[in-house]
Amino acid sequence: MVSNDCDLLIFGAAGDLSGRKLYPALFQLHCADLLPTDMRIIGLARRHQDRQQFLKAIKHRVDRASEGDPAAEQWARFCQRLEYCCIDFGKCEEYPQLAAHLSPGRRAIFYLATPPSLFGPICEKLGANALIDPQSRLVLEKPVGQDLASCQAVNETVAQFFSEENIYRIDHYLGKETVQNLLVLRFANRFINAQWDQSCIDHIQITVAETVGIEGRWSYYDGVGQLRDMVQNHLMQLLCLVAMEPPNAMTAESIRDEKVKIMRALRRIDAASVGAHAVRGQYAQGWYRGEAVPAYMEEADSDGAESDTETFVAIKAHIDNWRWAGVPFYLRTGKRMPEKLTEIVITYKSLPHNIFFTGENIPNRLVIRLQPNEGIEMQMVSKMHSLKNKMALARQNLNLDFLGSSGMNRIPDAYERLFLDVINGDPSLFVGREEVEEAWQWCDALIQAWQSQAMPVSHYHAGSWGPAKAELLIERDGRSWHE
Repeated sequence: MVSNDCDLLIFGAAGDLSGRKLYPALFQLHCADLLPTDMRIIGLARRHQDRQQFLKAIKHRVDRASEGDPAAEQWARFCQRLEYCCIDFGKCEEYPQLAAHLSPGRRAIFYLATPPSLFGPICEKLGANALIDPQSRLVLEKPVGQDLASCQAVNETVAQFFSEENIYRIDHYLGKETVQNLLVLRFANRFINAQWDQSCIDHIQITVAETVGIEGRWSYYDGVGQLRDMVQNHLMQLLCLVAMEPPNAMTAESIRDEKVKIMRALRRIDAASVGAHAVRGQYAQGWYRGEAVPAYMEEADSDGAESDTETFVAIKAHIDNWRWAGVPFYLRTGKRMPEKLTEIVITYKSLPHNIFFTGENIPNRLVIRLQPNEGIEMQMVSKMHSLKNKMALARQNLNLDFLGSSGMNRIPDAYERLFLDVINGDPSLFVGREEVEEAWQWCDALIQAWQSQAMPVSHYHAGSWGPAKAELLIERDGRSWHE
């Protein structure tokens, strides 16, 4: 059995991700006694502060995440794990000080919660200072690069210092309980698995909607856009898990092989088809919960120049294989939507002959909710209780509420699961090199098609479900978005 004794070094420990997600997740694992007993957590950042200032800042973020003041005893024990080191990631001569924070004979896990442009340089400096050994592990936050070329460059650099089996590329959606349950739902239930193809399914929708705007990231986001920020990773991973064939085993290699097959079968959207298969949007002024919100170009940290960056994307995609021939996948994601929502909706075909048909078609739907209220809902048809209308039909929902049925007071955050898997050496919920490069190749083709056709963004009011063109994208096929 491989030992899980390790030390965790977090590059970018003073950043938003670390405070909002990483340290709260580690604290929850600590409280559940799921961290190795002597594991130390070393925060690395450029900010000049002493350990007490660092602990105070981390406690503030943990308080906010846990919606209350953590128990004093638990917090005191957690603090014994925490260390802080001020380091300029770009200066090789500052890296030797990390040796003092590494325990001899214990595995080092390097977590890079930094911009992707620093992934390669940090690995090079760790290597130059002999801080990496064959058992060291590397965790990379998304995105890996901004296009295929930069992604390949990052992968080539980190591969010089870490073997592929020791590289953990995070897409935190894969750590969500509902996403893992999607695999169980598909491959452990015969009645669902037997109907999971083009003979029974009419179409599939995947929606990732955010109510927030840019949140102070305008300078970063304006060079990225929603396609690179969300479609290339989150939506692409969800699509693969919905569409892939059963893996031979629940191992990282088997799961990744099946996801790569789907990405290679995903039909490219080129200049000839982009107008009918993709929509770009950008939010204008609008309202959210009774409050006025600014347009994308009016955000506080914008530079005042005109920008054609998309904050909304809708795509009609096709997978060219036997299972999904003729089944459209409708994807949409955007900022400043009316609600925060991530869901996968499987709509089944109508019966070839409906003896109860009364003029309204009520299709069966399987709704897989990732947020909010993680769970699975089956929409089916049943008879209304009525003496006046003998066989009146109505839609009924069979609802599996994960939190309500778990006996727990909270659903673990995705990062809790992912941290555990890194510590225990299980890469099955992480993205492989081939996957991320295939995803960039598909997205690069779509971006090139947009550019070749000079496709402008269509504006939509903040607080709405996106531009009218997104409605037309699906309505011209006689369908509508699930809302």
